[in-house]
Amino acid sequence: MKTNLQRSSERGSADHGWLHTQYSFSFSDYYNPKRMGFGLLRVLNEDWIEPGKGFGKHPHENMEIVTIILQRSLEHKDSMGNKGIIKAGEVQRMSAGTGVFHSEYNPSKHEKVHLLQIWIESKERDIKPSYEQKSFGGSVLKNKLVELVSGIEQDKKKEKGSLYIHQNTHILYGCLDSGKSVKCTLSSAEQGVYIFIIDGKVKIAGEKLEQGDSLGISEVENISIEATQKAEILVIEIPMKR
Repeated sequence: MKTNLQRSSERGSADHGWLHTQYSFSFSDYYNPKRMGFGLLRVLNEDWIEPGKGFGKHPHENMEIVTIILQRSLEHKDSMGNKGIIKAGEVQRMSAGTGVFHSEYNPSKHEKVHLLQIWIESKERDIKPSYEQKSFGGSVLKNKLVELVSGIEQDKKKEKGSLYIHQNTHILYGCLDSGKSVKCTLSSAEQGVYIFIIDGKVKIAGEKLEQGDSLGISEVENISIEATQKAEILVIEIPMKR
């Protein structure tokens, strides 16, 4: 087993006034040669966007982009014709493929929106851009790992209700009560797993993690995650190489 621990305080950060960000990997003006990604996971940003502010129209291509709203809501518009609000407990998946333009704004006049944005390298290049959005809130997340997004081939044939991503990856989310444990079994030996602690405290592979910490693990078949305090966690199973 190989592990790569990152404490919350070791993340990159930026404060643009309207946008406050913590970077798990090199992004924008933050560059750390030791933090260029984990396998094909390239971006994990935790963002807080001020009321009435946001990202203007900008392009993406050949990247799988997943946005998870943790608090409040985000307005989305894109060149595919999609327009709407992504609310807390909802997940958006956008495959940029040959190219897409989109904008993201906080529609609130009074409250910040808090979100996670994840970028994963696409398995296929120059595919037709596509978009999905779904709610995963409520008790369904309690004391288990719920699959939000998956591109593992065998899962395409099952009615699991997760969003589809163009890469052999799982993105799982769970809310654990103190003392509860969950187990994650990887789909193949070529995969690794990246765990991000959204809130609370957990113990994984002998390491104690808390809010904002993350742990990358490779060369392992399965892992156990124990909540030592009520916790929200994000688990990303990802190919370690193309």
